[in-house]
Amino acid sequence: MTEFLQTWNEAALTTLGYFWKALWAFVLGYIISGCIQVFVTRERMQRTMGEAGGKSVALATFFGFISSSCSFAALAGAKSIFKKGAGLIPALAFLLSSTNLVIELGIVISIFLGWQFVVGEYAGGILLIGFTWLFVKLLYPKRLVDDARERLRDGEDGGDDGEVPDWRERIRSLEGWRMVARKYFMEWNMVWKDVTVGFTVAGVIAAFVPAAFFKSLFFGSGGDEGLLTTVAHSLIGPVAAFFTFIGSMGNIPLAALLFGSGVSFAGVMAFIFSDLVVFPVIRMNAKFYGWKMAAYIAGIFLMAIVCSAVAMHWIFAGLDLLPEAPAAGSGEGGGPRFAIDFTFWMNFAFLALTGVLAWLKWGGSREEGHSHDHGDSNWIERTLTVLAILAYAWLGGGLVAGAAL
Repeated sequence: MTEFLQTWNEAALTTLGYFWKALWAFVLGYIISGCIQVFVTRERMQRTMGEAGGKSVALATFFGFISSSCSFAALAGAKSIFKKGAGLIPALAFLLSSTNLVIELGIVISIFLGWQFVVGEYAGGILLIGFTWLFVKLLYPKRLVDDARERLRDGEDGGDDGEVPDWRERIRSLEGWRMVARKYFMEWNMVWKDVTVGFTVAGVIAAFVPAAFFKSLFFGSGGDEGLLTTVAHSLIGPVAAFFTFIGSMGNIPLAALLFGSGVSFAGVMAFIFSDLVVFPVIRMNAKFYGWKMAAYIAGIFLMAIVCSAVAMHWIFAGLDLLPEAPAAGSGEGGGPRFAIDFTFWMNFAFLALTGVLAWLKWGGSREEGHSHDHGDSNWIERTLTVLAILAYAWLGGGLVAGAAL
């Protein structure tokens, strides 16, 4: 019993250590995201994208890069862009970019996994879009696309095509920055459950699950990483993500655990890339476009993920840039988790900025706004809320267990 309580306490401390380590990165990322959402509006994005073509795909990729990393917000954005006339390829490029190329995700990856994975995330994200473009060109389902557009036209009203606000006026106004504050807290409202559950699960796995489990799941881990192994890991990564879906941001500590357990660079990258081939996302796409179109998109994404992960692995291998796994698991337990160091001062500074944003949001004038449309995701949100509450209870129990020892 004492051993279990010690491990429980270690799991709770590991989770809190993970979150403390990444807190300033979340704050920075969501401040940037809030600024971009306010000063570069979705209306402006939609008016600059058209049917499939190099310029449209490049613009979709750029606008995705500067957009929110919430999967459901990205799905809603891609649906809106597609409905307003963008081609399927630009819409999918926007979706992939807004979940895999966003700034805040790169910051968190740099903290947990290192610069090679940041490069892999961004370069691999471009490859992911490129492979998706290629596979859609080769396997373009014209009837499914036409049916999906008709479904959207029948199911929704025309949307807003009003005047595009002037970003110069917004950036100079106090109200513009109040809008940034509202967007900032909206981002947190969208991801707090995913982050809570994801970091808690990562702490539990780090404390309770031996590395041998992952070596068995990702066979060949820690040995010679030949073509067969990297392809297998790139296929297993999406399967693991499917059964542990907790959002792209919450998945990063789990990705670090996989890497620390000997999973190949390709397998880890495939795991990170797979936030758009999990059941809640497929179900949302089915709500928007129908199940056949949702299955088609998931299949295209899966092929692109495997190809991109394997390609990035062998490009890095050819350049002798493959990262070496840490010697001892995830590396979280090797030193003090909470100290007066760089992380402390960064968290202090960005929490102070959060206080300023809170004053702007709740101390300023009210403005009618809206949250991201999660559509038919209510059951998912309710489930995540319950899991988040259980996670807080678990963390509290772990801290009490440590105090009682």
